Amino acid sequence: MGQNLSLLTNSVNDVEKYRVALGRCPPDRFGQRGIMSDLDKAIKLHREALLLCPPGHSDRCMSLDDLANSLRDRFKQGGIMSDLDEAVELYREALLLCPPGYDSDRSMSLNNLANSLRDRFRQRGIMSELDEAIELHREALLLCLPGHSDRSMSLNDLATSLEDRFEQRGIMSDLDEAIELHREALLLYPLGHSDRSTSLNYLATGLRERFRQRGIMSELDEAIELHREALLFCLPGHSDRSTSLNDLATSLQDRFRQRGNMSDLDEAVELHREALLLCPPGHLNRSTSLNHLANSLRDRFEQRGIMSELDEAIELHREALLFCLPGHSDRPMFLKNLATSLQDRFRQRGIMSELYEAIELHREALLLCPPGHSDRSMSLNNLSNSLRDRFWQRGIMSDLDEAVELDREALLLCPLGHSDRSTFLNHLATSLRDRFWQRGVMSELDEAVELHREALLFCLPGHSDRPMSLNDLANSLRDRFKQGGIMSELDEAIELYRGALLLCSPGHSDRSMSLNNLANSLRDRFEQRGIMSELDEAVGLHREALLLCPPGHSDRPMFLNGLATSLQDGFEQRGIMSQLDEAIRLHQEALLLCPLGHSDRSMSLNNLAKSLRDRFRQRGNMSDLDEAVELHREALLLCPPGHLDRSTSLNDLATSLRDRSEQQGMISDLDEAIEHHREALLLCPLGHSDRSMSLNHLATSLQDRFRQRGVMSDLDEAVALRREALPLCLPGHSDRPMFLNDLATSLQDRFEQRGIMSELDEAIELHREALLLCPPGHSDRSMSLNNLANSLQNTFERRGIMSELDEAVELHREALLLCPHSRSDRCISLNNLANSLRDRFRQRGTMSELDEAIELHREALLLCPPSHSDRSMFLDNLATSLQDRFEQRGVSSDLDETFQLFLQLSQLSNAASRANLSAAKSWVSSAENLKHPSALLAYKTALKFLDQQIALLPSSSCHFDVIREAVSSFATDVSSSHHLDVVKEAISSLATDAFSCSVRHGALTTAVELVEQGRAVFWTQLARFSMPLDELSVSGDTGTALAEEFKRLSFRLRSAFNRSKDQSPQIWQLIMQWNDAVSRIRMLRGFSRFLLPPLFSDLQKAAEDGPVIILNASQYGCDALIIHSTENPVHIPLDTTQAEVSELSSELQSLAEKFGSSHYQLKLVGILRKLWNDIVDPVVRALRDLNIPRGSRIWWCPTAEFTLLPLHAAGPYEKKKHDLSHIYISSYTPTLATLIRARKQVSRDASSQNFVAIGQGKPVEGKELKCVATELAIVAEHLKPVVSSFTSLEDSSATVQGALEALNHSQWLHLACHGMPNRTQPFESSFTMRDGPLMIKDIIRTNWENPEFAFLSACHTTVGDEESPDESIHLAAAMQFCGFRSVIGSMWSVDDEVARQVVSAFYSNLIDNSGRLDCTRAAVALHKAVKSLRKKIPLEQQIVFVHIGI
Repeated sequence: MGQNLSLLTNSVNDVEKYRVALGRCPPDRFGQRGIMSDLDKAIKLHREALLLCPPGHSDRCMSLDDLANSLRDRFKQGGIMSDLDEAVELYREALLLCPPGYDSDRSMSLNNLANSLRDRFRQRGIMSELDEAIELHREALLLCLPGHSDRSMSLNDLATSLEDRFEQRGIMSDLDEAIELHREALLLYPLGHSDRSTSLNYLATGLRERFRQRGIMSELDEAIELHREALLFCLPGHSDRSTSLNDLATSLQDRFRQRGNMSDLDEAVELHREALLLCPPGHLNRSTSLNHLANSLRDRFEQRGIMSELDEAIELHREALLFCLPGHSDRPMFLKNLATSLQDRFRQRGIMSELYEAIELHREALLLCPPGHSDRSMSLNNLSNSLRDRFWQRGIMSDLDEAVELDREALLLCPLGHSDRSTFLNHLATSLRDRFWQRGVMSELDEAVELHREALLFCLPGHSDRPMSLNDLANSLRDRFKQGGIMSELDEAIELYRGALLLCSPGHSDRSMSLNNLANSLRDRFEQRGIMSELDEAVGLHREALLLCPPGHSDRPMFLNGLATSLQDGFEQRGIMSQLDEAIRLHQEALLLCPLGHSDRSMSLNNLAKSLRDRFRQRGNMSDLDEAVELHREALLLCPPGHLDRSTSLNDLATSLRDRSEQQGMISDLDEAIEHHREALLLCPLGHSDRSMSLNHLATSLQDRFRQRGVMSDLDEAVALRREALPLCLPGHSDRPMFLNDLATSLQDRFEQRGIMSELDEAIELHREALLLCPPGHSDRSMSLNNLANSLQNTFERRGIMSELDEAVELHREALLLCPHSRSDRCISLNNLANSLRDRFRQRGTMSELDEAIELHREALLLCPPSHSDRSMFLDNLATSLQDRFEQRGVSSDLDETFQLFLQLSQLSNAASRANLSAAKSWVSSAENLKHPSALLAYKTALKFLDQQIALLPSSSCHFDVIREAVSSFATDVSSSHHLDVVKEAISSLATDAFSCSVRHGALTTAVELVEQGRAVFWTQLARFSMPLDELSVSGDTGTALAEEFKRLSFRLRSAFNRSKDQSPQIWQLIMQWNDAVSRIRMLRGFSRFLLPPLFSDLQKAAEDGPVIILNASQYGCDALIIHSTENPVHIPLDTTQAEVSELSSELQSLAEKFGSSHYQLKLVGILRKLWNDIVDPVVRALRDLNIPRGSRIWWCPTAEFTLLPLHAAGPYEKKKHDLSHIYISSYTPTLATLIRARKQVSRDASSQNFVAIGQGKPVEGKELKCVATELAIVAEHLKPVVSSFTSLEDSSATVQGALEALNHSQWLHLACHGMPNRTQPFESSFTMRDGPLMIKDIIRTNWENPEFAFLSACHTTVGDEESPDESIHLAAAMQFCGFRSVIGSMWSVDDEVARQVVSAFYSNLIDNSGRLDCTRAAVALHKAVKSLRKKIPLEQQIVFVHIGI
């Protein structure tokens, strides 16, 4: 016993030694200085002390508690779960040593174990541990009866655990009980008690939480007063003063959010600053205090926008994180706070690295919150938010997908009853809404609505988050309304917004946002129902919201923009310019608040640009529109590839460019707009919520370009895009009326081109459906009325049903009533009504309707500024109506005004368009019909517009329809398709009518210039790409550089001929670059007329080697002009009409199909005699008068129907009388310029003469040509001895590619094969090769070097497009325009054997004693060859071959 007693006594002494040691290095010192080594040393000493207290030792319970307490402290610093787990086990063992009956120690042990279990619950989320903790606290409290010294502590401990359980399950009774426990605990700490301040703070914190649930402001006020009282007990120097300062500051921040009193927030910042001063470096609470101050500064930044405060907050967060080392239990929160502040700064300055850092910080925080951690759900949510931010910048869908999954996981961690469940429901719903806008999956938007509804159920009346939840649900309903158009959803959204606003009384920090949301939804409803009071209310709400965001508030730019947008809407309705001006000022102020780097700068730039665009539409000040374009450009630069707003920004810029193109006719603006719209569409893949709108934007620009250039592929693509867009805009969608109207308008345009009635019928049905969706009051009703009326007018024109015209008039009247004087589209509505009234006057003759139409046209013209692209149409419409009235009443002032209006066309400043050309043609028609002296100016103006329009077209066969329409003399926007019957009646072309007018005015040189300008425009444009540039290349460094640039662009354009549609955007871009290069060349001295239509002095050079005779057939008469190299043209009136020439031509074409019998030969002679008597003989007599010697060469330049007649074969065909071929040697040229180019093209390498003979007598398809092989042998026999190289391709070698490759190395060509003309698709006219057709469009793309001569021994090689003979789209012309200076072709079918004979005789005469080939001898050689065969071959075969060129 004694020995044992001695051992025990020694153990007690040893324990005392450890207590002394702990006194030298107390755990409390760690609490003051934060030196971990102090805590580690304390734990080591406690472990040694515990070893000295084996089971049964009287101090073991105390020693277990001491070690557990130290381990729990270390866990809080290092986050090592094993420390907490060990502490729990030590507390459990200690509790076992305090069985019931040891009341004084058991209550303490119960509380210790309960507190450690609560700590572990916060890490692992095991609810059973929190429930156990509460039961332990309850038992402890039962042992601390009233009067017990630890009762107050036990009350607070139980209350704290109940508060934790409330946060998990949301059971308000837990929170209510906690507050009552805190109140009771406070009563046990009378004034003066050292723990009263702590208890005051506990109660205040509980009340603050209940305020957040029920919104009872008195509880928040009470909490603040309790915190103030607590602070009074923590005088300077008190260890808890810093905590008390922070607690009071936090409650003041909460009250600021409710009442918006900045003094509360300012006081909070100062309290946090004071608290931080009390926590010097090393203090355990310094990191927490740094964090509190940083959060308050961030809040104040959001109100005042002082960036230095946000910068300071970030630095404070960074310092706090440094004190919160890996493993510290608060590190996840500190990582989150720093990340959130960096996200805020990113939104201001746009530095992407800060957003990336924020994401990484959130990821690290999440790793520190493993499954079960009480903060895991919040950490998941924070990472989701940052990923969503990055998605909005870069548009990477994986970021948004990850955000959704994170939000789903977070929600799973918040089961029913969890206090944060409503928050996480809302977050997941918001992410799903964002994804819906990208992929368009309606189920995700529906799910979002249901999630928001569930969230609202958890935010009962009084809950501090109820306003936010109401707003969130309203936002998703508003989104769904925009998709489905169900008005009840918009109505519900508005009621929810109103409910949210009622809960955000004046002073509440969210009141401004709530005002803004309600205002936006009212504006949406106004657009549907047109109730002005709702728009007025929206403006008022926006104004109130703005007042709550004083200068410096981070949300001020958004609210400035919101008010500005509503004012713009009001302006559109009432036309009060002051509203638009105010909107612009507000947008400008908003932009100033979004400096470079601010995340909202691009949006603010776009908003200001849109408002300036609106003002331009009212005042016509181009500087506004130019500024808008530049603002949109800057905005686009801030949305690099991947940025979520890039597609919107691309579309905004494109829209402004489209407007500018409409005003100034700058086709480059429209082309750029189309490219931007195409890029935007690529960013909206299938399922994207903006895809339908993006499809529609692109379609609109393409339709505009069609109206400018008339390229049908643009209109076809527009229709296809609109058809794709419409199904994406389901019935009920708020944009469906617009999409219906747009598709209908495109179909209507296409009907006007192709005349397919089913498309017009479909357009009308679409317009009717759209109108039903725009009831009275709808903002788009006037547009919809106009569109339907226009379609009905078109139907009336086709079917003549007067009721349709009457309905159109009434619809136009209603539409005009909805367009007050201030509306930018009033001029369109005026014009439409005027046109319909004029149409009805023409049916019923009611003069009052014509008078009204004229007044309406006058008003429309006044609203259309001089530079507007539609001005020519308005001038034309008014002039036409005045002409109608003149024809009725004969008042000369109407006629004078008509031509004064037309004269304005010659002074238009905008670039030419189809509308300009159509108006000029209308002027031509009126001047001719009324014999007005302005007719010649009208033709000049029209041909100027024609040249400008054609210059903007890529030289492609798919654009030939545009040329057909442009060169016709119709004053209409409708193409030849449904007026084909009229075209086939051979109505004169614009150029030939201009020639006739010039001749009638005695302006012969002008006649030559105009007919040259308006014919063969396709070839003329193509020839521009091969323009010799020798003079430019030697004009200086600038000229040399421009020459190289021009050659490069021209080569690329020619090579791109008829390429796939996929390349069309690049081709349009090349055209723009080419035109720009041409403009810069014209700025050089001596090149001002570069590629402009040539003057007569230039064209006269065509006659250097002999006279050129232009034969012109016009509806106004037929004439010949003889062009001489040194004298003025000589005019020969022809005693025939265009109809007679057309009839003669048709008779010959019919006869040519039946050649082969003597009966048809007699008919041919009759035609040739008539041709001689009416046309050729008068010219020959004039040539003789001009002393043109017999045997001289002459060149025929026929126009219109003359192009199909064998002028070279005309003659009396009588004995003792000479035919033309006995008098002169005839050649042909399509235009004078073509002949001039041929004379200029001298081979640079005169020493080499490479000849290729290609023969295909055995095509896979088609009749065999038996004499081809013999023909090629004859050619070889004649040519091999005299040329540098001779290549022969026959049968299997004569393929398309083989022929093209051989031609690349040869200057001389003989081609013997089938010729296949295509008179409806002339570019598909072809030579038949072994593997298929060698078509004109293949020939055009070649780039042959110095071609000289081509003998086309094939049928029909001079037969071209039947609708546009003046365009000379035939095989022979293709060879000539591709560089061959001299070409022999055929006018109809060639007999195989005859061809062999002619070829043999031709080459015998071509080769002379010089031993060299000369293409200028080809005409004479052909003349001699035919002469030698006259008695051997039939007449039609004698005259089938013609010579073209020099």
